[in-house]
Amino acid sequence: MDAPIQSITTKPILTGPNLILRPITAADAPDMFASLSDKESNRLTGTQDTFTLEQVEKYCAKIGPDPNRADYAITRHNDPTYLGEVVLNEIDWDNRSANFRIALASAKLFGQGLGSEATRLILDYGFTQLNLHRIELEVYDFNPRAQHVYEKIGFVREGVRRDVLFWEGKYQSGIIMSLLGHEYLSR
Repeated sequence: MDAPIQSITTKPILTGPNLILRPITAADAPDMFASLSDKESNRLTGTQDTFTLEQVEKYCAKIGPDPNRADYAITRHNDPTYLGEVVLNEIDWDNRSANFRIALASAKLFGQGLGSEATRLILDYGFTQLNLHRIELEVYDFNPRAQHVYEKIGFVREGVRRDVLFWEGKYQSGIIMSLLGHEYLSR
């Protein structure tokens, strides 16, 4: 087993058959801000707060150089338009684990395979380049489509955090799923 990495010093561009993942920069703030007005994307991610453009600009400028997270903009080949983000955060270098999250910028982008490809690219980066052992996520119980995609990729359901999100007058539970490096690499 290789020694654990202690921080991310460079964030390479990740290229797949249809997508390019590039590190998020301050220039992505306007598109990220616009994506925060998509009601369905907000529901699926449990985003209840409202943000100003200035807050999003500060956030984008801060996360890019952070050596303990990998935030990537999802784009297509030959089209730099921001389609969403895919992230490894909460990285625990000692235990070689991280949290995963993804958000497409608009419900119009759902069902095109963008999320599946972006997920595979960031998982490959996490397991092969960052030498992570475990990547976990939380998905809300009202999102069976995402649960299916995660299971198809290899994530295993571990448990449920009951009533963690109060959305439109009703409590929702969060399903915890994880994927281990050897499971991913053996697929």
